[in-house]
Amino acid sequence: MSANAKGAIFALLGFALFSAHDVAVKYLGGQYSTFQIIFFSVLFSFPMVFLMHLRERNADNLFPKHPWWSLLRVVATVVTGISAFYAFSVLPLAQTYAFLFGMPLLITVLSVPMLGERVGIHRGSAVIVGMIGVLVVLRPGYVELGLGHAAGLTAAVGAAISSLIVRKIGNEERSTVLMIYPMFANLLLMAALLPGRYVPMALFDLGTVATMAILASLASLCIILAYKNGEASVVAPMHYSQMIWAIIYGYFFFAELPDRFTLIGACIIISSGLYVVFRESRVTVSENTPVLRNKSRAETGTTPRISTLINSTD
Repeated sequence: MSANAKGAIFALLGFALFSAHDVAVKYLGGQYSTFQIIFFSVLFSFPMVFLMHLRERNADNLFPKHPWWSLLRVVATVVTGISAFYAFSVLPLAQTYAFLFGMPLLITVLSVPMLGERVGIHRGSAVIVGMIGVLVVLRPGYVELGLGHAAGLTAAVGAAISSLIVRKIGNEERSTVLMIYPMFANLLLMAALLPGRYVPMALFDLGTVATMAILASLASLCIILAYKNGEASVVAPMHYSQMIWAIIYGYFFFAELPDRFTLIGACIIISSGLYVVFRESRVTVSENTPVLRNKSRAETGTTPRISTLINSTD
């Protein structure tokens, strides 16, 4: 089996596990506040992060070299986590993924002001087409839009900003700072927001949160192995396989079937994203590859960022 085939298989498995994680988020979202789910999700994820950084005993490792960019990234990541978890709680899985799949397109657009990169007519046109796909999913004027739709879009924007900040400072900033700061911020903020919203959790539901942490850890490991084996241009498109799992999981666990507009819009967004990946993978066409260098799905600050984990294991 070729290295790229192994990379694709690991990626498909990893994103299937991430989708199972999102099913748990949606299930818990029907009974508990987003703040409570994120708080316990981070709490159960901390043991893995702690074990990873036992060897980094130098206290200086916790001080960021780029404090303002790190702060902006923490804010973007926390906003993404709250928005994504809330969107999963109130929207069909397929519709939430359709919004999150717009992240590569937003990375392409925002890489111009944030990184000074150039976007040619081909990728620019792909972004415009992708935005049309988002409008098809939203159908403004025909469907009553709610907080869930706004949350899905906000999560995509926040994740794109967070990803680009890592691209900007990642070569100089310590992996400890990139991994732990968003998780600590989530833990402290959610703890502050919990009073008055806390609902005692059944043992099964606590087990579900623990399972979420395990699923996210296993999924992250699979994605790391995928990028270690395969080329980014092969692994990155596997992200869109989550739409298949969203339809399967949504039907069996929540009796959801996406309507034709969600499917059409998602296909437009996915096609645009794949075209951007295709253009960036052609070295002779583009020297700028902000999407291919983003090895994470939407970062929520509940588990370590995948690209940071990859860098820390090199």
